[in-house]
Amino acid sequence: MNLLFVCSENRLRSPTGEEVFCEYEGINAIGCGTNADAETPLSGDLIEWADAILVMEKSHRNKVAKKYRDLLNGKKLACLDIPDNYERMQPELVRLLKSKVPKFVRL
Repeated sequence: MNLLFVCSENRLRSPTGEEVFCEYEGINAIGCGTNADAETPLSGDLIEWADAILVMEKSHRNKVAKKYRDLLNGKKLACLDIPDNYERMQPELVRLLKSKVPKFVRL
């Protein structure tokens, strides 16, 4: 399964999601950001690649849904509701991701 984690700048939350879930057998994960200056910017190619798009905030979900509406058919788009309060790989962020992601995708 291909999981796409989306935050704003792809510097803290989505790279943590990528790093944590790449360790799961049968899971491929990529982090990206909605901002133009993101480390890995969100793109149509990434949306097409993903089986599930997991955004950190409702604003990210709105941006994805608006810009990539035509590519979302058959894709799961879910909001994890994780605010931008964490450092990359912060233990609390890792715990949040591990508790929230399984509610939306089978691991």
